[in-house]
Amino acid sequence: MVLQSSLKNCFQLSCILRTPKAGFRSTTSGGLIIQSISNDVYQNLAVEDWIHDHMNLENRPVLFLWRNSPAVVIGRHQNPWQECNLRLMRQKNIKLARRRSGGGTVYHDLGNINLTFFTTRKKYERMENLKLVVKALKGLRPRLDVHVTDRYDVLLDRQYKISGTAAKLGRTSAYHHCTLLCNADKFVLSSVLKSPYTGLKSNATPSVPASVKNLFEEDPSLTCEMLLDAIAEEYATQHQIDHHITLINPADETVLPGINNKTKELQAWEWVYGKTPKFSVSTCINMVYKDSVLDVKVDMDVKHGRIEVCNIDLPKQWLPPALCSELVKSLIGSKFCPNETTTLATLLRVCPQDDELHNRWNLLCENMMMLM
Repeated sequence: MVLQSSLKNCFQLSCILRTPKAGFRSTTSGGLIIQSISNDVYQNLAVEDWIHDHMNLENRPVLFLWRNSPAVVIGRHQNPWQECNLRLMRQKNIKLARRRSGGGTVYHDLGNINLTFFTTRKKYERMENLKLVVKALKGLRPRLDVHVTDRYDVLLDRQYKISGTAAKLGRTSAYHHCTLLCNADKFVLSSVLKSPYTGLKSNATPSVPASVKNLFEEDPSLTCEMLLDAIAEEYATQHQIDHHITLINPADETVLPGINNKTKELQAWEWVYGKTPKFSVSTCINMVYKDSVLDVKVDMDVKHGRIEVCNIDLPKQWLPPALCSELVKSLIGSKFCPNETTTLATLLRVCPQDDELHNRWNLLCENMMMLM
């Protein structure tokens, strides 16, 4: 965040400066405003971890600004099958990420802004951060009806949620992060944040549904860049620092030593899915076969994202019990995810040669995969 004095003199304090990483690690005092040049959700979440773990925040609060390509981000203690439509996300190539903080599930795309406020634990103040955001919005557009609720949400027109919030409090450091809807794809947002899975029982933290609205809908002249700059300027004013944004590359090990390992951890199946609290699935599959409907009852327990217990109840005359047992055996211990677990092709290797039984086995396997 260190600029040569000759450069500083070229700009008025109200100007937002964006420069590369120079001075990021060497700065020892004063606040810092950082913006990621990456739109990768895992890289940006890794930056949060890195700042929380490595930076001395005692005399240097940090504001981190970032935007992601389409992604769904769940809280640390949430169940992705309960929170979102994983099938639709796979079809649309929308990433799933689990963050280190608690709270509910949010949808990110380039029409959504993410803000992370870092302080020491003693100076952590979520409400003040949100009031700063509201003040910045009011400074841009005084007629905007925005306010902060007791639940730490920012509402537009007293009813539409434009910002969700979550936090992580460490032993000495803390951060509070929030979203801000500018021009996100609301159709995709509502589609992917609606779980199609039935019969799922879990003690995981559930999200609280809310009506949302983009700031763009209220004022089409607003852009994400305008909002980022306004918030950065307000942050700089309140912390009495230069209105200066330091750009960082979340893959640059010279600036953020060990950052790529943090990114890999956040991408790993063991973190995204494996950290899901234990849950059970109890449902009935209605399989259509030769103009008739067969009800198949399925009960499963899933722990660390893997199938721990599996029971499939179907008529013995429809499929020999030995074959049903073979399917159960192949599923136990597998990941509860069609792209990761035992594939249909693998299951078909043990299927009967008899055409009739083969077709029934194939149908059952396909329906089991659809449960995931």
